[in-house]
Amino acid sequence: MDRPPHPFRIANFRAYWAARFAMTLAQNALIIVVGWQTYTIARATMSPSAAAAQLGLIGFLQFVPLFLTTPVTGLVADRFDRRWIARITVTLQLICAITLALVTAEGAMTLPVLFGVAILLGIARAFSGPAFSALAPNLVPRDVLPTAIALSSISWQVGTIIGPALGGYAYGHVGPAAPYFLATGLFAVALLCLFLIGPVPRANQVGRAKPLRAIIDGLAYVGQNKLVLGAITLDLFAVFLAGTSALLPIYAADILKVGPTGLAELAAAPAVGAAIIALIFSIRPLKTNVGPKMLVAVLIYGTATVVFGLSTWLPLSLAALAVAGAADMFSVYIRQSLIQLYTPDEMRGRVGAVSQLTISASNELGEAESGFLASALGPVGAVMVGGGGAIVVTILWTFLFPSIRRARTFDPPPTLIDPAPLPQPERVS
Repeated sequence: MDRPPHPFRIANFRAYWAARFAMTLAQNALIIVVGWQTYTIARATMSPSAAAAQLGLIGFLQFVPLFLTTPVTGLVADRFDRRWIARITVTLQLICAITLALVTAEGAMTLPVLFGVAILLGIARAFSGPAFSALAPNLVPRDVLPTAIALSSISWQVGTIIGPALGGYAYGHVGPAAPYFLATGLFAVALLCLFLIGPVPRANQVGRAKPLRAIIDGLAYVGQNKLVLGAITLDLFAVFLAGTSALLPIYAADILKVGPTGLAELAAAPAVGAAIIALIFSIRPLKTNVGPKMLVAVLIYGTATVVFGLSTWLPLSLAALAVAGAADMFSVYIRQSLIQLYTPDEMRGRVGAVSQLTISASNELGEAESGFLASALGPVGAVMVGGGGAIVVTILWTFLFPSIRRARTFDPPPTLIDPAPLPQPERVS
């Protein structure tokens, strides 16, 4: 039997990987500056607590479109060409980036403009998430899917490392509009790479089923598969509570006093640890005791968040964030592998939409929660409560979802393996 090819030997996967990397660079270069501009504009006329609430509002406005459109976005990813969905959503993000660049260059940036762009970015990400996540398994053979997921995670994590640094340094050393022009160029590169992805195999589609029925089927599948449900909701509550990204501008400006350059370092620190873990998994994929290891990783994530909340020394803060990022990547790798391998291809779009909703709830809505909580308890109190909450949630999930702690490998039960395998993607370029 031929040995399955490494994912990077598959031309379509290489183009997909490059597109995701460029898009992630652009998103992170853009969003770090959106947060900084929001806080600095708000601080010019508001108290620190009121300015923190504006950061929360930015996260909330990105989450609302995703929450409202999640059932539809998953069905769209299952019924239509996932490549074209990705292309359209990247185009929308490109338009947002060039708009921010031009408005900032004119010196006309206001909070309403930032809020409006946040809504459009939320819409774009609502459709891009299910499409990108459901597209990856169509590009590689099943045997190398965990490796492909690790490599895809590397593109995301490395983009998350470099993106904030690029955005922060460009803002501080070139000018306020520079990171937005940079993001525009990167979105254009991502769009070009997406057009390089050729035809890909697909499983049987949901056919003539009514849209509402298909949506209900997707939600029902997640609810009935306790392992998938437990993995998705663990991430939802842990990251929702313990996420710190929304408060980094406050820590950079008021607690650590390191300015936009230090903000870029803080934003990149979690992804440094995450990229190390992703690189390790791309070389030596995790194979044993996957469920228990995911639970331990989330416990470490919550603990590192508490350490960051207490720190007033930049090196310790960076180290704590790096550990949190490594632990988060560990759990993300396991969770995404379980979700992809335990879900039939014809339902991956809808299950991916549910997963995307929880990711956005934990990220964007978590940012809103952090900002609003910081306005009431202060940033340190908000981070402490969040980190402690993540630890408590992990302990509860250990008992509420025993299927997680019993999961030893990524191999799904025979009943979940597609009876008729997908046509194999091209093996070599």
